[in-house]
Amino acid sequence: MHLKVRTKYNKTSWSLSSKIKNRPSLPGEITLKKRSGLTGDGVDSFVGLPVIEAAPRARRPDWLRVKLPYGPVYRKLVDLIEDHDLHTVCQSARCPNMGECWTAGTATFMILGNVCTRSCGFCAVQTGRPEPGLDYDEPRRVADAARIMELKHVVVTSVNRDERKDGGAPIFAETIRRIREEIPGCTVEVLIPDFRGVWDALQIVLDERPDILNHNVESVPRLYRRVRPQADYERSLEVLRISKEQGLRTKSGIMVGLGETSEEVLELMDDFVRVGVDVMTIGQYLQPTRMHLDVEEFIHPDQFRWYKEVGEAKGIEHVESGPLVRSSYHAERHV
Repeated sequence: MHLKVRTKYNKTSWSLSSKIKNRPSLPGEITLKKRSGLTGDGVDSFVGLPVIEAAPRARRPDWLRVKLPYGPVYRKLVDLIEDHDLHTVCQSARCPNMGECWTAGTATFMILGNVCTRSCGFCAVQTGRPEPGLDYDEPRRVADAARIMELKHVVVTSVNRDERKDGGAPIFAETIRRIREEIPGCTVEVLIPDFRGVWDALQIVLDERPDILNHNVESVPRLYRRVRPQADYERSLEVLRISKEQGLRTKSGIMVGLGETSEEVLELMDDFVRVGVDVMTIGQYLQPTRMHLDVEEFIHPDQFRWYKEVGEAKGIEHVESGPLVRSSYHAERHV
């Protein structure tokens, strides 16, 4: 099957790579040549172009099939989030555990807008240039929504705001304060970016003493260039080390199925033990769209159970490990 595209020729044969002569065509490369019998400039003709079909997505195994949340209670909560002009990672990341977590009194709010300055290969959040400035009313709206939802544990995360020296840290700090004012006894977990290694920005958040300081390393260091091109593995470990040294309960997580080996996961666990990580989460990477990284492997539930046993034996206090585990899954149990 071919597509027909109208084009024009001159007398000289040429291709898309005509500047490099005598080079063999690359796979999938289209070469345009003068057809016999056509003379003169400006003569219309048709060129056959190959149709390249995308490879079908791998079929998900049964253990990854879940029912999406629905019903009047779920709809009411979604309307509440929208009425407060807020964003939740639960919705943005299309989390399969959304209904379960919201019912358990836990939700993850995404502050600092919904446009990220980074382009991680796994993430469904929009990449681009955020609106300038910060929304200083956002902490109040988050706290108000959390109060109405009667949440017992609130997770606050954000997009990366690398265009700002403070990385948006003041909004994190104010959100922690407002939640505690609105909901006495509610625990607060922050899932923070690395602030590009600007430790003064990190300190703004640490000074508010969140109940859990979470910063995900996301993958093993060998895959960073493909998975987190603007991040640095050692810098992420430093975020966790500094937070632990100041007496905070620390947490970090990874996705598996991106091409890592089990040996690399165990080495990463050793790094977590070295910097004092208290809680680790391990979940299956699922491709948000065809524009994102492919799933290299669907990890069997038995392997997740083995990771949990090994991680806790190495000295990590709690390892939450399973195909559908996400950073905030069972977060209320990690305090």
